Amino acid sequence: MLKTRVITAVLLLAVLLPVLFSGYQPAVDAVVTVFFAAAVWETFRLFKNRAAIVVAGAWTLAFVYTFFFSNGLEQAKFWLAIGAAIWLIRFTPSLKLGLPPAEGAGNTMLSMVYAATLVSCFVAILLLFARGPVYLLSVMAVVWAADIFAYFSGKAFGKHKLAPTISPGKSWEGAVGGLLAVLLLASATVLLAPSVPLLQGTFAVRLAERMGWGIMLAVLVLVVAASIVGDLFESMLKRRAGMKDSSNLLPGHGGVLDRIDALVPVLPIAALITPRLF
Repeated sequence: MLKTRVITAVLLLAVLLPVLFSGYQPAVDAVVTVFFAAAVWETFRLFKNRAAIVVAGAWTLAFVYTFFFSNGLEQAKFWLAIGAAIWLIRFTPSLKLGLPPAEGAGNTMLSMVYAATLVSCFVAILLLFARGPVYLLSVMAVVWAADIFAYFSGKAFGKHKLAPTISPGKSWEGAVGGLLAVLLLASATVLLAPSVPLLQGTFAVRLAERMGWGIMLAVLVLVVAASIVGDLFESMLKRRAGMKDSSNLLPGHGGVLDRIDALVPVLPIAALITPRLF
């Protein structure tokens, strides 16, 4: 399993990094479209939609037309605000209150609302990429670092379950370890930035320069908290659907949604903040 996981990750990076750093927007748009289509398809599968592939196709066509062939990005703030509001008002409370049954009108409505947050997430990807591939990756790296260090911290120190009925493997110690690692890495990045040009345009450095260290640390705490909520919410969906992974599209990793679940609530927040940093 580990070998398969590593091979898949290497192949993905071999494709994605050259595309991101090529500066060729049509290639970036094509990759965004493929990943959006996969994520929205997996979403409707998790919600037990029998026509998941058809519905996902319709959403993907609408996404492509709206944001690549029309003026949809001119309303980007609307989509970002909608995404952030949904997570704050609807999905975060669901971790405590639970989800509706996997059938009926409530479930159908919830599937559409979750798909809307995917639109918000992928709009955020386009906006963050417009600031440069390093900037986009630096936002994503915050989530990846939180996840990686939470895993190792949880393995080493985990005793108190974070959400035992949703994801029994996660612990409060792991979450705190992941957060502390992010704050330390971000602080090191800011301190090293004057002598390392590649770091100067990153999310944490921009936050510290434009808003100060206190705001930077506060935003990073918010980002890590949002990433945990995104991860747990998808775990709820999978547990309710009786599925281990959102799909098998990425051997060793599960589905696309399994890889971006923590990013879905985070990227719109970062994109809303970004205009203040430039």
